[in-house]
Amino acid sequence: MTSGRVTLTRTGTTAHLLFDRPEARNALTWDMYEQLHAHCQTLNADESVRCAVLRGAGEQAFIAGTDIAQFLDFKTPEQGLQYEAQGEKYIAAVETLRMPTIAVVQGWAIGGGLAIAGVCDLRVATPDSRFGMPIARTLGNCLSNRNYARLAAGLGAARVKRMLMLADMIGAQEALECGFVSELIVADQLDARVEELTKRIAEHAPLSMWAGKESLRRLAHEEDAGKDDDLIARCYGSQDFHAGVAAFVDKRRANWEGR
Repeated sequence: MTSGRVTLTRTGTTAHLLFDRPEARNALTWDMYEQLHAHCQTLNADESVRCAVLRGAGEQAFIAGTDIAQFLDFKTPEQGLQYEAQGEKYIAAVETLRMPTIAVVQGWAIGGGLAIAGVCDLRVATPDSRFGMPIARTLGNCLSNRNYARLAAGLGAARVKRMLMLADMIGAQEALECGFVSELIVADQLDARVEELTKRIAEHAPLSMWAGKESLRRLAHEEDAGKDDDLIARCYGSQDFHAGVAAFVDKRRANWEGR
């Protein structure tokens, strides 16, 4: 098997992040995690990107977790602490992307794949998709508190406990019903629907969407929950806000620039 890669491409104002290791159901290697982190830094520095779409190569999986073979070298608790700290860096890089993110799930989203999908802003999935964190059956490890909190916020604490204790997989319909997935889309309509969503997002005010997602992120992390002055000042002090007010009064569409 290859070490895989994460590629970054552009279509207009939309960025596409592809987890490309289909022979291993896109299970992430250390190299792939580092590539993901680097791409997120690139995207945050590019104000022309209005939306990012994350997707797995092939039709079997979004991401089937971290490549388990890499844990064979783990001998000490300190290696586990380091892994979780590094994992937080990678997950936070996706979570703090300034543009809206869409996870396109086709097949399995397990372990690290579930964590990455969970910090995206929207999740669309095919009806055969499955979501899980079966570590009590597979590895015998645990997650960081922040990752447990993220899963509980997206899926509900009771459902996460069921996933953890029974190593249950959550089906796409249940994920839709609890709000974790926003839409179920059959495979042959997936590309067209994702394009519709990205075009709609591109029509909206970038700073408003950024402030909203960042506020919700902070509310989920107790130490950041009360900090919002910078978000309010950035939006109300922006050119977009003044242009938006003028356009609304004049009954015309605003031209959002993200400034």
